[in-house]
Amino acid sequence: MQKVIIIGSGCAGLTAAIYAARANLAPLVIDGHEPGGQLTITTMVENYPGFPDGIMGPDLIENMRKQAQRFGATFRAGSVTAVDLSRRPFRVEVAAEKFECETLIVAAGASARLLGLENERKLMGHGVTTCATCDGYFYRGKEVVVVGGGDTALEEALFLTKFATQVTIIHRRNEFRASKIMLERARQNAKIRFLTPYVVTDVLDVAKGAVEGIRLRQAGNGKTMDLATHGMFVAIGHEPNTKVFRGKLEMDAAGYLVAKDGAKSSVEGVFVAGDVQDHLYRQAVTAAGSGCMAALEAERFLEAQEQAH
Repeated sequence: MQKVIIIGSGCAGLTAAIYAARANLAPLVIDGHEPGGQLTITTMVENYPGFPDGIMGPDLIENMRKQAQRFGATFRAGSVTAVDLSRRPFRVEVAAEKFECETLIVAAGASARLLGLENERKLMGHGVTTCATCDGYFYRGKEVVVVGGGDTALEEALFLTKFATQVTIIHRRNEFRASKIMLERARQNAKIRFLTPYVVTDVLDVAKGAVEGIRLRQAGNGKTMDLATHGMFVAIGHEPNTKVFRGKLEMDAAGYLVAKDGAKSSVEGVFVAGDVQDHLYRQAVTAAGSGCMAALEAERFLEAQEQAH
């Protein structure tokens, strides 16, 4: 029987693990299907406090992991396949193994939706990115493209105009899902141009290990063209990793878990942290902060249970 199980090993899960371990709760961390979360596919992180020269995403995660282990957190590889939150102790299944816990912290994160191109994966962190606020700074004085047609895509494009000389928005339709106000702002910005209706079919150039251009196909007539660019920002949304909690924890229409009073979920003793409940900020530092909140809440909950008995 575990006092605390933490699902997810990104910034939120590892911060929760550090706090829970220091509170002598010996947390068990289940890595999840993307161990280390989105930071492991980021190269340089320059906006995490305390690293004036920046730090590589995977190094930051590795440091947090060691810190949690030093205080007594243990780790288990794999993804959660089923949970029973109908009564305490809660039950968590990872493949054939079953675990029981008095409190559960869900920090399973969200995965950025990608276009699904082989070279997109290969060049991730080398010119392909899913976060303008994380990586925009690296494209100072360069030309970039943003793929997508919703508010997120237009927000990313507008943000990137602070650094890039030109931002091309590529969308597969002529109509945009984005709000009128965002569309107006983008159209009024001299640095932004629109290329529609086009679909990205390849990212160039894997042989050089950096993005030098993209291949496009015009929707409708199928004509192809290559567009030179230094970076491709994919902004077609995120998918919270919450399938296993459907019908068990309250979530919004998009599938994000609903947090109440900071880190509490709709089930007493289950706490939520990081991108699994945050589709607004999605930063390493906000994920870490919510992981801290979840661990403190779990500790308080366990103390209250002990006093009651």
